[in-house]
Amino acid sequence: MASRPAAGLTDYERLREENIRRNEAILASLRRKADELSAAIKTASKRVRPSNQPRKKPAAKTSPGQLRRSLRLSQPPPSHSPDAEPTPAPPPVPRSTSFASSLASSIIEAVSLAPPAKVRADDFDAGKELVLTPANVRKVVPDRILGVRVLPLLDRTVVAAGNKLGNIGFWDVDGMVEDEDDIGADGVFQYLPHRGPVPAIVAHPAAPQKIYSCSYEGEICLMDLEKESFNMIQLCDYPVYSLCQAPDSPSCLYFGDGNGELKLLDERMGKVSATWDSHDNTINSIDFHPEKKHMLATSSTDRTARIWDLRRLKRKKEESLKVLKHNRSVQSAYFSPSGLMLATTSLDDTVRVFCGDDFDRSHSIKHNNQTGRWISTFKAIWGWNDVDLFIGNMKRAIDIISLGGDDSSVSASNSACLESEHMTAIPCRFSAHPYKVGHLACASSGGKVFFWTRA
Repeated sequence: MASRPAAGLTDYERLREENIRRNEAILASLRRKADELSAAIKTASKRVRPSNQPRKKPAAKTSPGQLRRSLRLSQPPPSHSPDAEPTPAPPPVPRSTSFASSLASSIIEAVSLAPPAKVRADDFDAGKELVLTPANVRKVVPDRILGVRVLPLLDRTVVAAGNKLGNIGFWDVDGMVEDEDDIGADGVFQYLPHRGPVPAIVAHPAAPQKIYSCSYEGEICLMDLEKESFNMIQLCDYPVYSLCQAPDSPSCLYFGDGNGELKLLDERMGKVSATWDSHDNTINSIDFHPEKKHMLATSSTDRTARIWDLRRLKRKKEESLKVLKHNRSVQSAYFSPSGLMLATTSLDDTVRVFCGDDFDRSHSIKHNNQTGRWISTFKAIWGWNDVDLFIGNMKRAIDIISLGGDDSSVSASNSACLESEHMTAIPCRFSAHPYKVGHLACASSGGKVFFWTRA
């Protein structure tokens, strides 16, 4: 038999070597696919959260007894830089519960004087006689003023102003209150009875020693000067935007909320005794007829002002005597001193005056009422007669709208403008002294009060 060469392979051996190389190639391919599949499974199982979707935080639990707080007030102020760290919220300011004895005694002393039956202003010319002096300008509270009231005192001039932070400041304009332990410097006394903005302050001529105020935090507060203390007499779970006292009962308080409900709070009962569904949105003002004690007017963000007869308000839903429609939100509706006319201020840039037995006749005058976000809205008020309406303007001045006409028609026009170098801010909210003709307080969004007097 012939032998095989050393370097040579038989056909069988050559086939076997090829099979080994082919199998190794197949195994290597299977290993690569297995590695790729394993990596894909691991990636999917991680479920990485995208960087542009922040993780949701669980809602914080609140205790059942926790008082309602405004979200706007609880959040830190916005930062100008997206990368900047948020500014921590300031610590809460302690709420005031006591009243200065010197101011309280001065007001109570003035209460004993009986007010006149009626104030006459037949010969008063507001455009020519009103002046503003540097001594009658005062910073009463910090920040924007939403409500101002000259207290109904015969021989005293005391102005109360509420701001957006919950402060209420009292300014002794006459300077008759002596300072005690540096309290009331410059005639100004500041307190913090509320937790939110204060849109209204009221005091009844028959009981001016009891001063009521409300806030957007649902609070109604009584400042009792005889007790020299602040007392929370009502705490609602909804904002309170307007407040008014019944003409014949100082302890009966009518207030409006953000849902358009008009409510009656009897302080003696300590509870809300009646509720009426009167508007479709926020009630911005409430005002009683000076002669017909059963009649009141309301204004609302629902673009209407309404006149009501309390004798008919027996059910939850009741039709009003009159609906006065506007094109935009109505910020105020106030009766004239005689009650023969009603003046409204609307964001449709008008001041309208309604008159007649059924208030079916009206006259509209154009007025720029666009104050913007940082300035309190304008609300035209009556002075001491049926002739003059006072409203602020964006030029840091006061427009006087004069009324004229007869029983068949009414006319209104801008008759004068009160300007002064000492009024350094836009006057937004007004209050006339009820017994001193020509004494007018106007408040600004910077916390200042400008007090105009007769020359």
